Amino acid sequence: MPIIDNAVYVGGRRIENPASLEETFEYMRSEGGMAWIGLFRPTREEISQVAEEFSLHPLAVEDALQGHQRAKLERYGDTLFAVLLPARYLEREETVEFGELHVFVGPDFVVTIRHAESPDLARVRRRMEGQPELLAFGPEAVLYAVMDEVVDEYEPVVAGLQNDIDEIEDALFGSEHAELSQRIYLLSREVIGFQRSADPLRAMLEGLLRGADRYGVDIELQRSLRDVLDHAIRIAERLASYRAILDNALTVNSTLVTRRQTETALAQNEQVKRISGWAAILFGPSIVAGVYGMNFDRMPELSWAWGYPMALGLMVLTAVGLYVVFKWRRWM
Repeated sequence: MPIIDNAVYVGGRRIENPASLEETFEYMRSEGGMAWIGLFRPTREEISQVAEEFSLHPLAVEDALQGHQRAKLERYGDTLFAVLLPARYLEREETVEFGELHVFVGPDFVVTIRHAESPDLARVRRRMEGQPELLAFGPEAVLYAVMDEVVDEYEPVVAGLQNDIDEIEDALFGSEHAELSQRIYLLSREVIGFQRSADPLRAMLEGLLRGADRYGVDIELQRSLRDVLDHAIRIAERLASYRAILDNALTVNSTLVTRRQTETALAQNEQVKRISGWAAILFGPSIVAGVYGMNFDRMPELSWAWGYPMALGLMVLTAVGLYVVFKWRRWM
């Protein structure tokens, strides 16, 4: 079974390391402790075993089985079901990879179902085990720590997106890469996807804080949740500004591309004018030369003493006249 970690805690301290889920359930009942079960890409049968033991709601279990859920927080009786969408920035590909994490929080248990490499829940567990006084607050403290880890892992993603946006802004006026529009568009899609992951966290945390007094959440844990909420709000605001910047960058880039295309067309038009002008200048004398190159028997100019100078003069006059006209019209 893909159990990443499985333990029972009493008073915030780890007392048992069960080898199976059956042992976990037995230790929970005998010791009156809290179970924290971490699963990675479990099968339907494996989730069903946990669902049966903790009486998880069928709708929440179905969401966990199907995956591809939106970020949300739902309450089924005394059990919370949270869907979180972690993200991580891949430096080599310069892209954002999104994951999905399901968390069931009951009165005496926490079950995490991870479908991606992120977030690092082993780090969360080590942190909480190093703070037994915080872990003693129970399953809600674990949910806080998981949400805090997800928000903390958003920070490198925000930094990576900021770097990508800076590169785009530098390239916007200093480059003519045809791929720039595509890169802006793809980055905009990543920011929008990141917003869909991060924005719901604000409502989820606010909902937890609103129900804190009703469900007896410790005041220190409430303060910690407010700290995570502050981080989530700052990230949401930065993402909103990134989206606005990218929208403006796409508009500016489209304008610049259009201007460059216009300038190129005008430059090409000027070249066509010059080529056409020189072609016309050369064509005029060619007509005169062509006429006198015909092998007719009777051409009066051929026996005239000034016939040759006249033909040359006509060629020069035609060429000069056309040059003057084209120069006046700014074709040359």
